[in-house]
Amino acid sequence: MFDTALTAADLVFLAKGAGMTLLVTAIAVVLGTILGILFGVFRYQVGPWWTAPLTFVLDVFRSIPLLIQLVLANAFMGMVLRWQLSGFTVACGVLTMYTAAYCAEIVRGGIEAVPMTTRRAARSLGLSWGQDMVNIVMPLATRVALPSWIGLALGVMKDSALVYVVQVTELLKSTQILITRLQEPLFLLLICGAFYFLISFPLARLGGYLERRWSHD
Repeated sequence: MFDTALTAADLVFLAKGAGMTLLVTAIAVVLGTILGILFGVFRYQVGPWWTAPLTFVLDVFRSIPLLIQLVLANAFMGMVLRWQLSGFTVACGVLTMYTAAYCAEIVRGGIEAVPMTTRRAARSLGLSWGQDMVNIVMPLATRVALPSWIGLALGVMKDSALVYVVQVTELLKSTQILITRLQEPLFLLLICGAFYFLISFPLARLGGYLERRWSHD
């Protein structure tokens, strides 16, 4: 018969870790998506020469492993700038820029997927650049970019496990603490995986629902 030392209080502790994972992910995805849209539109509209500095910064965030980014950002804020920022703030800031770097390319690719003939037709009807972007380009680009954005959001949620290096106790860190105390790694990791599944499944299903709905429009 299976026996475990896990208590209800331990499950509450894991749930709090899951809540921290959700909070960090939500902040990073929302702010990163907003910045990614701005960066993506800017890069598409202005062109490669004028956006070279921005492109370089985004490439840095895409190229360096997230774990290294978190460690360096935390050290830079504390040792160089002398800013006493919490680990939560550092984690949200780095994850936001990490999300924005990938989201910018997703947005730019979605906009480029809109046929130029469609844009010319919209402009010939007297729509301004802003009206064209809001009413024609972005709705069509969203359909193209949605699957990649869903994948990005789920990836950021899983990558948020790395924020333990800046002393943020999220779901995986909470699990590791319990593993050290209870010495039941397989069972606790199974519960941790179940929490991650419960967090990510609704977002994945929402993306699938929107794709099916838009495919029939």
